[in-house]
Amino acid sequence: MPVFKRKPLHQIIAEQPESGATASRRLRVLLIDENATARAVIARRLSRLNYDVVLAENGFIALNLLVTRPVDLILIDMDLLMLPAVATMKRIRATALAPHACIVMLTGRLDSQSAVEVLEAGADDHIVKPFDFDLLDARLRHLCARAERLGMLSRHNAELDARIARRAVELGETRDALQEMQLDRARLVSSIQALQDEVARLSARQN
Repeated sequence: MPVFKRKPLHQIIAEQPESGATASRRLRVLLIDENATARAVIARRLSRLNYDVVLAENGFIALNLLVTRPVDLILIDMDLLMLPAVATMKRIRATALAPHACIVMLTGRLDSQSAVEVLEAGADDHIVKPFDFDLLDARLRHLCARAERLGMLSRHNAELDARIARRAVELGETRDALQEMQLDRARLVSSIQALQDEVARLSARQN
């Protein structure tokens, strides 16, 4: 009989919070853009859409900010010069300063090759400027909701693996105890047999 019953994947997903849970709270966004005007405009619009926005004028500043400020989303402008956008993203990923954050590249290029390059480099999405902020909002919240569901699935699997590991240890200990009991029984049977043999010898002498 199985000790654990693994839930079907579709049932686990169904039990997770809907994207409305993400929409109901203020998501934390780090915007990395060397253009001061663009930073101000995007930050103002995102703030109105219920985001908490942290600004960084280059990748180096962004890395320093992430040491003390956890974020849900990182928006990186593709025109960064001091530390190029892809290099900034790779450093963020490599340092694990924002392991659960979704990274979105903002670019003015319309070609598909640009999208392919940034996605292959590790970005979660690629958005072309100028963009509609309502559409941007929907895409960002969709990314976060998906990341939360995947995170909960990962935690569920980790908990299940831990339970299985604990059960395996318990079963191993039970098996060892059973083997010890069997050895004790064998020793007891041997002792009883020896005692019976001794009684038989004594009886034979008396006769």
